[in-house]
Amino acid sequence: MRIISRNILIAFWSKHQDAEEPLKAWFDEAKKAKWKSPNELKKHYKNASIISDKRVVFNIKGNHYRLVADIEYYIGIVFIIWIGTHKDYNKLNIKDLQYAKTYKNKK
Repeated sequence: MRIISRNILIAFWSKHQDAEEPLKAWFDEAKKAKWKSPNELKKHYKNASIISDKRVVFNIKGNHYRLVADIEYYIGIVFIIWIGTHKDYNKLNIKDLQYAKTYKNKK
Protein backbone atom coordinates (compact mmCIF):
# COMPACT_ATOMS: atom_id res chain seq x y z
CA MET A 1 0.00 0.00 0.00
CA ARG A 2 1.07 3.55 -0.60
CA ILE A 3 0.63 5.67 2.51
CA ILE A 4 -0.24 9.36 2.33
CA SER A 5 1.40 10.93 4.33
CA ARG A 6 4.20 9.67 6.51
CA ASN A 7 4.90 13.29 7.51
CA ILE A 8 1.71 13.25 9.58
CA LEU A 9 3.12 10.35 11.59
CA ILE A 10 6.51 12.02 12.00
CA ALA A 11 4.90 15.24 13.24
CA PHE A 12 2.82 13.25 15.71
CA TRP A 13 5.64 11.17 17.14
CA SER A 14 7.82 14.25 17.49
CA LYS A 15 5.27 15.42 20.08
CA HIS A 16 4.41 11.95 21.45
CA GLN A 17 7.73 10.13 21.52
CA ASP A 18 6.25 6.93 22.93
CA ALA A 19 4.27 6.59 19.69
CA GLU A 20 7.32 6.58 17.40
CA GLU A 21 8.14 2.86 17.41
CA PRO A 22 4.51 1.66 17.24
CA LEU A 23 3.81 4.07 14.35
CA LYS A 24 6.94 3.00 12.49
CA ALA A 25 5.86 -0.63 12.91
CA TRP A 26 2.34 0.16 11.66
CA PHE A 27 3.76 2.08 8.69
CA ASP A 28 6.10 -0.76 7.70
CA GLU A 29 3.32 -3.36 7.94
CA ALA A 30 0.81 -1.23 6.05
CA LYS A 31 3.35 -0.40 3.35
CA LYS A 32 3.93 -4.12 2.66
CA ALA A 33 0.21 -4.99 2.79
CA LYS A 34 -1.88 -5.69 -0.30
CA TRP A 35 -5.35 -5.38 1.17
CA LYS A 36 -8.13 -5.74 -1.38
CA SER A 37 -11.02 -5.31 1.07
CA PRO A 38 -11.84 -4.49 4.69
CA ASN A 39 -12.15 -8.24 5.34
CA GLU A 40 -8.55 -8.80 4.28
CA LEU A 41 -7.41 -5.96 6.53
CA LYS A 42 -9.28 -7.45 9.50
CA LYS A 43 -7.42 -10.74 9.09
CA HIS A 44 -4.21 -8.93 10.03
CA TYR A 45 -5.58 -6.17 12.29
CA LYS A 46 -8.26 -7.89 14.33
CA ASN A 47 -8.61 -4.86 16.63
CA ALA A 48 -9.08 -2.37 13.80
CA SER A 49 -12.55 -0.83 13.60
CA ILE A 50 -14.11 -0.81 10.15
CA ILE A 51 -16.27 2.33 10.06
CA SER A 52 -17.27 2.11 6.37
CA ASP A 53 -16.09 0.44 3.18
CA LYS A 54 -13.01 2.65 3.24
CA ARG A 55 -12.76 4.24 6.70
CA VAL A 56 -10.71 2.32 9.28
CA VAL A 57 -9.55 3.12 12.81
CA PHE A 58 -6.31 1.47 13.92
CA ASN A 59 -5.35 1.09 17.57
CA ILE A 60 -1.77 2.21 18.13
CA LYS A 61 0.35 1.38 21.19
CA GLY A 62 -2.22 -0.78 22.92
CA ASN A 63 -5.08 1.57 22.02
CA HIS A 64 -3.38 4.54 23.68
CA TYR A 65 -3.49 6.28 20.30
CA ARG A 66 -5.90 6.05 17.39
CA LEU A 67 -5.11 6.41 13.71
CA VAL A 68 -7.99 7.09 11.31
CA ALA A 69 -7.42 6.24 7.66
CA ASP A 70 -9.35 6.11 4.43
CA ILE A 71 -8.26 3.22 2.27
CA GLU A 72 -8.74 3.06 -1.46
CA TYR A 73 -8.34 -0.70 -1.80
CA TYR A 74 -8.64 -0.84 -5.57
CA ILE A 75 -5.64 1.47 -6.12
CA GLY A 76 -3.69 0.54 -2.98
CA ILE A 77 -3.57 3.88 -1.16
CA VAL A 78 -3.98 4.61 2.55
CA PHE A 79 -4.80 8.23 3.40
CA ILE A 80 -4.04 9.11 7.02
CA ILE A 81 -6.95 11.28 8.08
CA TRP A 82 -6.24 11.82 11.76
CA ILE A 83 -4.07 10.57 14.60
CA GLY A 84 -4.38 11.38 18.26
CA THR A 85 -4.95 10.09 21.75
CA HIS A 86 -7.83 7.81 22.54
CA LYS A 87 -9.25 10.58 24.72
CA ASP A 88 -9.21 13.06 21.82
CA TYR A 89 -10.65 10.43 19.48
CA ASN A 90 -13.69 10.11 21.73
CA LYS A 91 -14.46 13.80 21.11
CA LEU A 92 -14.58 13.39 17.31
CA ASN A 93 -17.39 12.70 14.93
CA ILE A 94 -15.43 10.04 13.10
CA LYS A 95 -17.69 9.93 10.07
CA ASP A 96 -17.29 13.66 9.39
CA LEU A 97 -13.48 13.71 9.37
CA GLN A 98 -12.05 14.46 5.95
CA TYR A 99 -8.63 14.16 4.40
CA ALA A 100 -7.17 17.64 4.00
CA LYS A 101 -4.37 17.84 1.49
CA THR A 102 -1.85 20.48 2.46
CA TYR A 103 0.80 22.11 0.36
CA LYS A 104 3.96 23.94 1.34
CA ASN A 105 4.79 26.70 -1.06
CA LYS A 106 8.42 26.15 -2.03
CA LYS A 107 10.21 29.15 -3.49
